[in-house]
Amino acid sequence: MSEGWDAYYAATAGRPPRRTLLWALDHFVPRPEPARAADLGCGDGRDTIELLRRGWEVIAIDAEPLALERLAQRPDLPKGANLMPRCGRFEEIDWPEVSLVNASFALPLCPPAAFPGLWRKITRSLKPGGRFAGQLYGTRDSWAADRAMTFLDEEGARRLFDAYAIEMFETEESDSVTPRGSAKHWHIFHIVARRR
Repeated sequence: MSEGWDAYYAATAGRPPRRTLLWALDHFVPRPEPARAADLGCGDGRDTIELLRRGWEVIAIDAEPLALERLAQRPDLPKGANLMPRCGRFEEIDWPEVSLVNASFALPLCPPAAFPGLWRKITRSLKPGGRFAGQLYGTRDSWAADRAMTFLDEEGARRLFDAYAIEMFETEESDSVTPRGSAKHWHIFHIVARRR
């Protein structure tokens, strides 16, 4: 499995932080203190580095040890950064109260049976006024037949945010390739929402 992830990290190296994360960060005015975030499925750190660069404490969670190794070796890792790496599946790991949960393209990897519990944990962990930023996959995505992943229609995705004020909800449908070069139809919801 690590070989496949190594190819993914190599293909995505140097990409900027996700737009949903940047949008959420720019709308914390002023920045919460303490500014603590959980980055679920952090990978090799494209979003974690931006959070650290802006002075946030980051609990960086990923199931792949290789991801956390690559994150620790990044030349742009700020010196003295308050980084707390955690290796494991985010549906099985607990984290403390945070002002931001970032989950860039990570939540669909949670199995459907575990997803409701994970979502409750995300919501419970967010302080009032805290934000969720990330993506969910829609039912027209070409991977939707994979029963190990979670897919939602738009109504179901929006229903998750009953305890939130939705600040961004953008639907993307496009045909392109994955970072590993496979053809794919994407059906993605890009979301930022503030916990009430």
